[in-house]
Amino acid sequence: MGLTSFPRRWESMDPRLHGDDNCYNIAMKLNAKELRDVKEEDIVDKLKTIKRRPMYFILENIYDTYNIGGLFRLADALAIEKMYICGESEIPPNPKIKKASIGTYKVVNWEYKKTAKEAIDDLKSKFQNPRSKQDPNSKIQIIAVEQAKNSIPYQKADYSAPVALILGNETYGVTEETLKLANQIVEIPMWGINKSLNVIVSAAIVSYWITNNQ
Repeated sequence: MGLTSFPRRWESMDPRLHGDDNCYNIAMKLNAKELRDVKEEDIVDKLKTIKRRPMYFILENIYDTYNIGGLFRLADALAIEKMYICGESEIPPNPKIKKASIGTYKVVNWEYKKTAKEAIDDLKSKFQNPRSKQDPNSKIQIIAVEQAKNSIPYQKADYSAPVALILGNETYGVTEETLKLANQIVEIPMWGINKSLNVIVSAAIVSYWITNNQ
Protein backbone atom coordinates (compact mmCIF):
# COMPACT_ATOMS: atom_id res chain seq x y z
CA MET A 1 0.00 0.00 0.00
CA GLY A 2 1.51 3.29 -1.08
CA LEU A 3 1.05 6.85 0.03
CA THR A 4 -1.36 7.45 -2.81
CA SER A 5 -3.91 5.63 -0.66
CA PHE A 6 -3.91 8.53 1.82
CA PRO A 7 -4.01 11.72 -0.28
CA ARG A 8 -5.96 13.91 2.14
CA ARG A 9 -4.03 12.95 5.26
CA TRP A 10 -0.65 13.72 3.76
CA GLU A 11 -1.43 17.13 2.32
CA SER A 12 -0.53 20.33 4.14
CA MET A 13 -3.14 22.13 6.22
CA ASP A 14 -3.22 25.77 7.27
CA PRO A 15 -1.79 25.90 10.85
CA ARG A 16 -3.77 29.10 11.47
CA LEU A 17 -6.88 26.94 11.73
CA HIS A 18 -5.48 25.05 14.73
CA GLY A 19 -3.69 25.69 18.02
CA ASP A 20 0.10 25.32 17.91
CA ASP A 21 0.18 21.94 19.69
CA ASN A 22 -2.83 20.57 17.82
CA CYS A 23 -1.15 21.15 14.48
CA TYR A 24 2.23 19.79 15.61
CA ASN A 25 2.17 17.39 12.68
CA ILE A 26 -1.35 17.91 11.39
CA ALA A 27 -0.37 17.01 7.83
CA MET A 28 0.43 13.40 8.78
CA LYS A 29 -2.60 11.66 10.24
CA LEU A 30 -3.36 7.98 9.67
CA ASN A 31 -6.00 5.87 11.36
CA ALA A 32 -5.31 2.48 12.96
CA LYS A 33 -5.93 0.45 9.80
CA GLU A 34 -3.77 2.73 7.69
CA LEU A 35 -0.95 2.56 10.22
CA ARG A 36 -1.09 -1.23 10.30
CA ASP A 37 -1.10 -1.46 6.51
CA VAL A 38 1.37 1.24 5.51
CA LYS A 39 4.84 0.09 4.49
CA GLU A 40 7.82 1.64 6.20
CA GLU A 41 9.55 2.32 2.89
CA ASP A 42 6.51 4.33 1.78
CA ILE A 43 6.72 6.77 4.68
CA VAL A 44 10.44 7.05 5.35
CA ASP A 45 10.72 10.43 3.61
CA LYS A 46 7.60 11.80 5.28
CA LEU A 47 8.92 10.79 8.72
CA LYS A 48 11.93 13.03 8.18
CA THR A 49 9.61 16.05 8.02
CA ILE A 50 7.96 15.40 11.40
CA LYS A 51 8.59 18.07 14.01
CA ARG A 52 9.87 16.09 17.01
CA ARG A 53 9.63 17.09 20.66
CA PRO A 54 12.94 17.09 22.59
CA MET A 55 11.71 14.18 24.70
CA TYR A 56 12.95 10.61 25.06
CA PHE A 57 11.57 7.45 26.68
CA ILE A 58 13.89 4.91 28.30
CA LEU A 59 12.09 1.61 28.93
CA GLU A 60 13.83 -0.60 31.48
CA ASN A 61 12.83 -4.27 31.66
CA ILE A 62 9.24 -3.79 30.53
CA TYR A 63 8.00 -7.38 30.43
CA ASP A 64 4.50 -6.91 29.05
CA THR A 65 4.66 -6.63 25.28
CA TYR A 66 1.28 -4.91 25.21
CA ASN A 67 2.69 -2.19 27.44
CA ILE A 68 5.57 -1.72 25.02
CA GLY A 69 3.10 -1.47 22.16
CA GLY A 70 1.05 1.07 24.09
CA LEU A 71 4.17 3.12 24.82
CA PHE A 72 4.87 3.21 21.09
CA ARG A 73 1.41 4.72 20.62
CA LEU A 74 2.09 7.29 23.32
CA ALA A 75 5.51 8.10 21.86
CA ASP A 76 3.90 8.69 18.48
CA ALA A 77 1.07 10.78 19.96
CA LEU A 78 3.66 13.08 21.54
CA ALA A 79 6.00 12.99 18.53
CA ILE A 80 8.95 12.32 20.82
CA GLU A 81 12.47 12.21 19.45
CA LYS A 82 13.29 8.61 20.33
CA MET A 83 12.43 5.62 22.49
CA TYR A 84 15.05 3.30 23.98
CA ILE A 85 13.98 -0.25 24.80
CA CYS A 86 16.37 -1.74 27.34
CA GLY A 87 17.18 -4.92 29.21
CA GLU A 88 14.74 -7.82 29.37
CA SER A 89 12.21 -6.28 27.00
CA GLU A 90 10.89 -7.59 23.71
CA ILE A 91 11.27 -5.47 20.59
CA PRO A 92 9.51 -5.22 17.22
CA PRO A 93 8.61 -7.18 15.20
CA ASN A 94 7.21 -9.10 18.18
CA PRO A 95 3.60 -9.79 17.09
CA LYS A 96 2.06 -8.57 20.36
CA ILE A 97 3.97 -5.30 20.12
CA LYS A 98 2.89 -4.92 16.51
CA LYS A 99 -0.74 -5.49 17.48
CA ALA A 100 -0.79 -3.24 20.55
CA SER A 101 1.10 -0.44 18.80
CA ILE A 102 -1.33 -0.48 15.82
CA GLY A 103 1.73 -0.02 13.61
CA THR A 104 3.19 3.01 15.39
CA TYR A 105 6.46 1.10 15.87
CA LYS A 106 7.02 1.95 12.20
CA VAL A 107 6.81 5.71 12.77
CA VAL A 108 8.63 6.08 16.11
CA ASN A 109 12.41 6.23 16.18
CA TRP A 110 13.54 3.47 18.57
CA GLU A 111 16.67 1.56 19.53
CA TYR A 112 17.48 -1.41 21.74
CA LYS A 113 20.15 -1.13 24.46
CA LYS A 114 21.29 -3.88 26.83
CA THR A 115 20.94 -1.57 29.84
CA ALA A 116 19.28 1.72 30.70
CA LYS A 117 22.75 3.04 31.53
CA GLU A 118 23.79 2.51 27.91
CA ALA A 119 20.79 4.53 26.79
CA ILE A 120 21.55 7.30 29.29
CA ASP A 121 25.20 7.38 28.24
CA ASP A 122 24.12 7.62 24.62
CA LEU A 123 21.95 10.63 25.39
CA LYS A 124 24.57 12.32 27.56
CA SER A 125 27.05 11.97 24.73
CA LYS A 126 24.71 14.13 22.65
CA PHE A 127 23.82 16.74 25.27
CA GLN A 128 25.50 18.64 28.09
CA ASN A 129 23.86 20.64 30.89
CA PRO A 130 25.98 22.87 33.17
CA ARG A 131 22.90 23.46 35.40
CA SER A 132 22.71 19.83 36.44
CA LYS A 133 23.79 19.46 40.10
CA GLN A 134 24.49 15.75 39.71
CA ASP A 135 26.33 15.86 36.43
CA PRO A 136 27.40 19.34 35.21
CA ASN A 137 28.53 17.84 31.94
CA SER A 138 25.03 16.68 31.02
CA LYS A 139 22.68 18.91 29.03
CA ILE A 140 19.71 16.59 29.24
CA GLN A 141 17.37 16.11 32.17
CA ILE A 142 17.26 12.39 33.06
CA ILE A 143 14.08 11.84 35.08
CA ALA A 144 12.94 8.54 36.56
CA VAL A 145 9.23 8.01 37.11
CA GLU A 146 9.32 6.01 40.33
CA GLN A 147 8.40 5.89 44.00
CA ALA A 148 11.50 6.47 46.10
CA LYS A 149 12.63 8.10 49.35
CA ASN A 150 14.00 11.07 47.44
CA SER A 151 11.23 11.36 44.86
CA ILE A 152 9.28 14.60 44.39
CA PRO A 153 5.76 15.24 43.07
CA TYR A 154 5.88 15.07 39.28
CA GLN A 155 4.45 18.60 39.06
CA LYS A 156 7.49 20.02 40.92
CA ALA A 157 10.32 18.75 38.73
CA ASP A 158 12.53 20.71 36.38
CA TYR A 159 11.61 19.60 32.88
CA SER A 160 13.95 21.87 30.96
CA ALA A 161 14.25 20.44 27.48
CA PRO A 162 15.62 18.11 26.37
CA VAL A 163 14.27 15.55 28.82
CA ALA A 164 14.35 11.75 29.08
CA LEU A 165 11.86 9.75 31.14
CA ILE A 166 12.95 6.42 32.60
CA LEU A 167 10.05 3.97 32.87
CA GLY A 168 10.57 0.80 34.87
CA ASN A 169 9.38 -2.76 35.23
CA GLU A 170 5.69 -3.34 35.94
CA THR A 171 6.41 -5.07 39.27
CA TYR A 172 9.78 -3.84 40.52
CA GLY A 173 9.96 -0.42 38.89
CA VAL A 174 13.21 1.30 37.95
CA THR A 175 16.29 -0.47 39.31
CA GLU A 176 18.32 1.11 42.12
CA GLU A 177 21.36 1.27 39.85
CA THR A 178 19.43 3.26 37.27
CA LEU A 179 17.81 5.55 39.83
CA LYS A 180 21.31 6.68 40.83
CA LEU A 181 21.83 7.90 37.26
CA ALA A 182 18.75 10.12 37.25
CA ASN A 183 18.90 13.87 37.82
CA GLN A 184 15.45 13.76 39.40
CA ILE A 185 12.94 11.12 40.52
CA VAL A 186 9.27 12.02 40.20
CA GLU A 187 6.28 10.33 41.75
CA ILE A 188 2.56 10.27 40.94
CA PRO A 189 0.35 10.34 44.06
CA MET A 190 -1.62 7.19 44.87
CA TRP A 191 -4.53 7.62 47.31
CA GLY A 192 -6.02 4.14 47.14
CA ILE A 193 -4.89 0.63 48.06
CA ASN A 194 -2.97 -0.10 44.86
CA LYS A 195 0.64 1.05 45.03
CA SER A 196 1.18 2.06 41.40
CA LEU A 197 -0.37 2.85 38.04
CA ASN A 198 0.10 1.04 34.76
CA VAL A 199 3.37 2.12 33.11
CA ILE A 200 1.58 3.56 30.07
CA VAL A 201 -0.73 5.63 32.27
CA SER A 202 2.20 6.88 34.36
CA ALA A 203 4.18 7.82 31.27
CA ALA A 204 1.19 9.62 29.77
CA ILE A 205 0.49 11.65 32.93
CA VAL A 206 4.06 12.89 33.26
CA SER A 207 4.83 13.39 29.57
CA TYR A 208 1.66 15.37 28.87
CA TRP A 209 2.35 17.47 31.96
CA ILE A 210 5.76 18.22 30.47
CA THR A 211 4.33 19.27 27.10
CA ASN A 212 1.93 21.66 28.83
CA ASN A 213 4.47 23.18 31.22
CA GLN A 214 7.79 23.46 29.40
